[in-house]
Amino acid sequence: MAIKLLSFVTVFAFIVTLFMCVSNAQLSPKFYSSTCPKLQNIVLNTMKQAVNKEQRMAASILRLHFHDCFVNGCDGSILLDTTSTFTSEKMAFANTNGSARGFEVIDAIKANVEASCKATVSCADILALAARDGIVLLGGPSWDVPLGRRDSTTASLTTANANLPPPSSDLSKLQTLFVVNQGLSLQEMTALAGAHTIGQARCINFRPHIYNDTNIDPTFAATRRSNCPLPVGNGDNNLAPLDLKTPIKFDNNYYINLVGKRGLLHSDQVLFNGGSQDAQVKSYSNNNAAFFKDFVAAMIKMGNLNPLTGTNGEIRLNCHLAN
Repeated sequence: MAIKLLSFVTVFAFIVTLFMCVSNAQLSPKFYSSTCPKLQNIVLNTMKQAVNKEQRMAASILRLHFHDCFVNGCDGSILLDTTSTFTSEKMAFANTNGSARGFEVIDAIKANVEASCKATVSCADILALAARDGIVLLGGPSWDVPLGRRDSTTASLTTANANLPPPSSDLSKLQTLFVVNQGLSLQEMTALAGAHTIGQARCINFRPHIYNDTNIDPTFAATRRSNCPLPVGNGDNNLAPLDLKTPIKFDNNYYINLVGKRGLLHSDQVLFNGGSQDAQVKSYSNNNAAFFKDFVAAMIKMGNLNPLTGTNGEIRLNCHLAN
């Protein structure tokens, strides 16, 4: 039965991937080379200002891009505010209480881009470029971002709640969300998880792991409990770095943490807990270059999830509102 299920997952993921490859034919890193030649410099310079002001912002923008792409594709839908016809994805469980942040940075980039080339660059593309630049600014790898996405005119709170991984996810749940729902491979899922080498998490999201799980280093758990007390409701919004050792450096220390049972979230540590991804985690923990290479490939594939291109969607003038 397990073999039949794995075969179904593999075939389904292949079909989804094939569909995405066909739909992504119009994306190109040079999409704006003639219509907005200063685009890349504008995004990078604005991100530099934001990250210099608050280094956590690199992780926040990366998370926005991820949460955008996992909900009906990379179409800027997470940036939309609630209207009379739909509820914003900002209200999803994974995005509330400040979990989704950095919208003002995307607004600043958009304003600067509009001043240079009006009504030309989508909010979805700005978000993809900003996510890449934030990683680079914290010492991570760079890559040519395929461009040409257009913006959605609507959002889906229901899909956001269904598709965004909760911190309580086990390995089976992660496989469903990444492989079955998005057509990503298990290796790509594990590489993308390395984004948690930067950023912070709220106590309410890691409290169950540090108090209830057994696959955690006792000293690490004690350290985290000092800033995340019981009972529930006490210090829920207290923050802790996802990577205690190098929280503002994009590196492979996330995987070193997992091998040492120092993953902050339950959904982190399940990647190294006697399951199918142990070998991949161990490999990345020993090889930063391999992690960077696979992370870039996975980011490009994730960024290509069901984009709106051609005459589909629109180029929003305000990232918060449809035109």
